[in-house]
Amino acid sequence: MKIIQRPPLAGIDSDAALAEARKLIGRRIEQPARRAFLQRSLTLGGLSLLSGCSITDNDSVEVALTRMSRFNDTVQGWIFDPRQLAPTYPESMITRPFPFNAYYSEDEVREVDEASYKLEVTGLVADRRSWTLAELRALPQQDQVTRHICVEGWSAIGKWGGIHFASFLKRIGADTSAKYIGFKCADDYFTSIDMPTALHPQTLLTLSYDGQPLPPKYGFPMKLRMPTKLGYKNPKYIKAMFVTNTYPGGYWEDQGYNWFGGS
Repeated sequence: MKIIQRPPLAGIDSDAALAEARKLIGRRIEQPARRAFLQRSLTLGGLSLLSGCSITDNDSVEVALTRMSRFNDTVQGWIFDPRQLAPTYPESMITRPFPFNAYYSEDEVREVDEASYKLEVTGLVADRRSWTLAELRALPQQDQVTRHICVEGWSAIGKWGGIHFASFLKRIGADTSAKYIGFKCADDYFTSIDMPTALHPQTLLTLSYDGQPLPPKYGFPMKLRMPTKLGYKNPKYIKAMFVTNTYPGGYWEDQGYNWFGGS
């Protein structure tokens, strides 16, 4: 096999440009795990190939990173198998206590009023009515013990119970040929997922944790649980969902995280 090397960019000090790109990225990205990952994986050749421009200023770095991220999303979408199940575990392996994780501290956990709560459903669906917790709990439920994998490098095993999301989408007459499902949360978080992941047999709208109503620190009243996705793709405190063909982005995704977020 013949390997063709890209010629050096004319007039560019490659070492200096790469150092500058890493420095800019390091300043922009606060999360240590993500910063370290990007800085280790960043190469001038990869950036210039994807961006088609000289990597000598902040705008060029941003363009390159965005294209790298979108390319990664596309590849993950290609290789995602909607029939491939994530591993499940015995209850003896549950992590106790299961870690709290959010973009704020545990003493800032949002309290949602159970009596007045309603799940708002909009977008490309036939039934756009809102759902009370009592109505959601009356639907068929299932449990799973799966591993939560955080982008920061840790993982934990938990037992989640709730509604098979694909069945719920069918019940509300969702257009399953649409591209995206977006979520809005009571803690001002928001994210979106691809339809194949939404239809995955292990994707649950969870209402319980370890056999008990979902505690506030784990996302009461509702958390989307997807063992095929990294933790930041699993929204908590869900108050609204919508089906759409317009890219909705997400809290971390809009700051540079990969949108697909497969684990």
